[in-house]
Amino acid sequence: MFDLENVIYGINGPVVTVKHAKSFSMLEMVYVGKERLAGEVIGITDELTTIQVYEETTGLRPGEPVEGTGSPMNILLGPGLLNNIFDGIGRPLKEIEQQSGAFIPRGVRISQLDPQQLWETTILVAPGDTLSGGDIYAECPETASITHKCMVPNGISGVVSQVYAGSRFRVFDPVIDLTDSSGTVHTLNLCQRWPIRTPRPVARRLPPTLPLITGQRVIDTLFPVSKGGAAAIPGGFGTGKTMTQHQIAKWCDADLIVYVGCGERGNEMTDVLHEFAELIDPKNGRPMMERTILIANTSNMPVAAREASIYTGITLAEYYRDMGYHVAVMADSTSRWAEALREISGRLEEIPAEEGFPAYLPSRISEFYERAGFTINRNKTEGSVTIIGAVSPQGSDFSEPVTQNTRRFTRCFWALDKALAYQRHYPAINWMDSYTEYFSDLDPWYQQHAGGDFPKLRQEIGRLLQEENKLMEIVKLIGSDVLPDDQKLIIEIARVIRVGFLQQNAFHAEDTYVPLEKQKLMMETILYLYHQAQKLVAAAIPISGILRSGIFDKLTKMKYEIPNNQPERFRAYREEIDKTMAEIASA
Repeated sequence: MFDLENVIYGINGPVVTVKHAKSFSMLEMVYVGKERLAGEVIGITDELTTIQVYEETTGLRPGEPVEGTGSPMNILLGPGLLNNIFDGIGRPLKEIEQQSGAFIPRGVRISQLDPQQLWETTILVAPGDTLSGGDIYAECPETASITHKCMVPNGISGVVSQVYAGSRFRVFDPVIDLTDSSGTVHTLNLCQRWPIRTPRPVARRLPPTLPLITGQRVIDTLFPVSKGGAAAIPGGFGTGKTMTQHQIAKWCDADLIVYVGCGERGNEMTDVLHEFAELIDPKNGRPMMERTILIANTSNMPVAAREASIYTGITLAEYYRDMGYHVAVMADSTSRWAEALREISGRLEEIPAEEGFPAYLPSRISEFYERAGFTINRNKTEGSVTIIGAVSPQGSDFSEPVTQNTRRFTRCFWALDKALAYQRHYPAINWMDSYTEYFSDLDPWYQQHAGGDFPKLRQEIGRLLQEENKLMEIVKLIGSDVLPDDQKLIIEIARVIRVGFLQQNAFHAEDTYVPLEKQKLMMETILYLYHQAQKLVAAAIPISGILRSGIFDKLTKMKYEIPNNQPERFRAYREEIDKTMAEIASA
C-alpha cells in the first residue's frame, strides 16, 4: 500500500534509493515516480532501500512517490503467449505499438494477455474431483500447433465445488471453483501469475536420455545436446552465434521455442521477427510463430530490463514444460546480461571481481542454467527445458569470466571459430575446441534409433579430424611433400569430412536440415571411401593417382545431390567408389 513517506531519495541511472522505508520487502515489485515506472527491490538496509528500475529514469526527481505491490516481480501466464513478442519485463510489444506507436512510453501498463479474447475451452474436471497444484483442469487450442493446458496454481489444492457453464471463456473469466480443506473457495480462470526468479516445481527430474535433434550435422553427430540439457555457443563478433541459434530454433524437434534477444542489436531482432514470421513449420506446414515466443530487449532498451528478460524467458519455458511440452530456450546473448549485472553492480558500488563483474556472477549464471531439465511434472506429464545460451567474449577470448563460468555449468560447448567464419565455413563450430558430455547418456538412443554403429562412425570421424589437426602442424612447418601416402590420405579424407559433412548451407533446400538417417549414410560413405583408398595405398599405389580420379571431390557434393528423402541413392555412390578403386588398381 502507498506510504506518503516512501519517496525517492537518490537516483543513479537505473538505481533508485528510498530513505527510511520500512514497508518494502526484498525482491518486491514496486512502482517508481509519478509515471509509476516498474522496478524491483534489490537491497534493504535500515537506512536505504535500493530499487532497480526496468524503465528509463530520465526526468525522475527526488521526492516522487514509490509504491509497493506486495508481490515479487512476476508474469501473467495463460493462453495468448504464443505468436507474440514481449519486452524484457513481459509487456506485449504489438499492443503497445497499437496504443502508443513505434516507441515504448514510460509507465505503460498493458496486460500480457488479451483480456477480451474468447477461447474455446474444454473443461476436463467435474464437481467432486480432487485437484492439487499442477493438475490440468481445462484445455484450449492456443494455436493450430499447440493446445494450452490450464493448471492449478502452485500451493492450491482441494475439491472441485463448481464448474461454470459455457464453452468460451476470457482469460479472467471464472472456470471452476476449488474448495480447500479449510473451506476457502479458490476461483480459477484460464491464467495465473508466477514470480520470474522462482523456478516452477516439478515432481521428479529424469536423466537426459533423449537428444535434441537439430538437423545440423556437426551438432547431431559430433556434439549432441540432450532434451533438458544446457549448451553454450561462445564466439567473437561475426562468428555466427545468432545464425546458429536461428538454425536450431527453426529446425530442432522441440515443441516450442522461446527466443530471448537479450541486449542484441535491434536489426538482428528485426531479422528474427521477419524470418520467423515467414517461416513455415516443417512439422505441420503451419507458420513457425504459432509455436514461438519472442522476448526482445535490444541494446538500446533499459539495462535493468535486460537482466530481467532472461528470467522472463525461462519462466515462460517452464510453464509450457509443465503442460508436457519440450521447450528450447535461445538466449542471445548471456554476455549482454552479464554486462547489465556489471553496470548495476557498479552503480551499487559493490566490490568488483574479475574484469569488473560482480562476485555473484557465477551463482547467477548457474541459477539460470540449472533451470534446464528433463522432468516428470506434477500432473504426471513429461516435459523438458533445453537452454542454448550464446556468449560474446570480447576479442574471442574464451578465458574471460562469462565464458569460463558458463563452461562450468553447461555440459555442451560449441566453440565458434573466427577463422572458420571468415572462410565461410558454417556452422563455424570448431571441432577441436568444442565438446559434449552427453555421449554416455545419448548413445543408447542413437544405437536404437539411428543404427547400432552410429557411435562408432562418430568416433572414427572424430579420430580422423584429430589426426589431421596433428598432421597440419607438421605441414605448416615443413610442407606436405615429406608425409607418407597414408598420412596424406588422412588429410584428404579429413578435407572431405570438413567440406562435405561438417560444412552446411543454411540457404540450400536439401542442406539446411538433414535427418539422422542421411547423416549416418554420409558418414558411412565417406569412411567407406577412406577404407577402400587405404587398401590401395597399402598396395603401394600413389595417393596422387587416387585423387586424380575425382571421387574425393564428388563426395564433398553429395550433401546437395542426394535429396533427404532418397537415401537409397547412397548405394550408387558406393558402387562408384568400388568401380573407381578397381580401375585404379588395374591401371
